[in-house]
Amino acid sequence: MKKFDVEITETLQRTVSVEAASQEEAEKIVTKAWNNEDYVLDSADFVGVDFKTVGEQELSESRKMEVLLVQPGMYPQKATIGTELKDFQDAVGGTIAASYPFDDPVAIVYNDEGKLTGLPLNRALRDEDGRMYDAVAGTFLVVGLGEEDFASLSPELAQKYEKQFHQPETFLKLGNRLLVIPVPDDAVKSAENKVVIKPPAEHDR
Repeated sequence: MKKFDVEITETLQRTVSVEAASQEEAEKIVTKAWNNEDYVLDSADFVGVDFKTVGEQELSESRKMEVLLVQPGMYPQKATIGTELKDFQDAVGGTIAASYPFDDPVAIVYNDEGKLTGLPLNRALRDEDGRMYDAVAGTFLVVGLGEEDFASLSPELAQKYEKQFHQPETFLKLGNRLLVIPVPDDAVKSAENKVVIKPPAEHDR
């Protein structure tokens, strides 16, 4: 759906007769009289109307995208969210940042201040050899990448990253090391199979 700006131009026209020595003088006389409001055009002088589209834009308030929602202590969930900045902020609970640690056209959208504000560590990020090089704090999203912005995650990629981040993890600091421990299935928090994070209503924007 798009929004269009349409310009409406109404044309009023009246012919008046004046005595003058030349066309130029006649036009000056009529111009002066019009400026003095001697001639006031009204609906009786209407001769036509023109409609012209002067702008258009995509409506984004109803757009949604399919993502993978990964919360601490829980299995990943397929979620439907809006595409506005506020929708992403609401999903991760604060200012967002994005990282692109994988070869696939996906991004991780997370709380940019999660570690600073003490959000619980959620999942480890590992290199090709399986060694952890970082950990994401707080809830994060796995989203697809379009040509210019985030996009819905394809079913294949959703399945792949659900498997990659399937098991919740807990973290234990041992000296300078951070030990990653899988959370037992019987300790995983329960959740619905699918989450819908609705875009805000028009009056909430």
